[in-house]
Amino acid sequence: MARIAVIGGHGKIAMRAERLLVADGHEVTAIIRNPDQVADIEATGATAKVADIESISTTVFTDILEGHDAVVWSAGAGGGNPTRTFAVDRDAAIRSMDATAAAAIDRYVMISYSGASLHHGVPMDNPFFSYAQAKAEADDYLRHTALAWTILGPSKLTDDPGSGTIRIATERWDDAQVSRDNVAAVIVAVIDTPGTVHLDIAFDDGDQPIREAITEVASKTTGS
Repeated sequence: MARIAVIGGHGKIAMRAERLLVADGHEVTAIIRNPDQVADIEATGATAKVADIESISTTVFTDILEGHDAVVWSAGAGGGNPTRTFAVDRDAAIRSMDATAAAAIDRYVMISYSGASLHHGVPMDNPFFSYAQAKAEADDYLRHTALAWTILGPSKLTDDPGSGTIRIATERWDDAQVSRDNVAAVIVAVIDTPGTVHLDIAFDDGDQPIREAITEVASKTTGS
């Protein structure tokens, strides 16, 4: 059993992951901004912690995270406002990484997206630019920390029922998609698989059982 903090705890993926993590025997703290969402969090079996990650300092963030064994970033500004997108998806994410380190927590799992890169090629006048740039900068910062990080890159998200099977993506497919149920299950599998440290894992819906796929990726990397 581990104590896991999920940042952005009321998100669609986060709440699915919280239920699975609790069922897997973990103790979960869901960090949320809106106190009206506490009951929803408690229904997953997780404990709610109300904090506005957009505005809290690294010191306050550290205090919130202390005592946990792992951190999952599943927060986002939701698009539409470039200033807020950078404030949450980049700046708050980076503060959370610094706070994770300051709290002496090693494990950090970032939910990014398939194709995230500093070389994303999205024009500055494209509405998607702020999100693509913010996520890329946060991911790049994480890769240069001393944390035991994993960056997950799901493809286009759907609310289809989870199949429990995925495909590890070695290239991008324009029509690729993945259910939020499957993304949540991948989070749990990654938390439970130490060999996924320092891996970027892009994936979409496929035919391979999730635990098998994640274990295989870890084995290829470690050479075991």
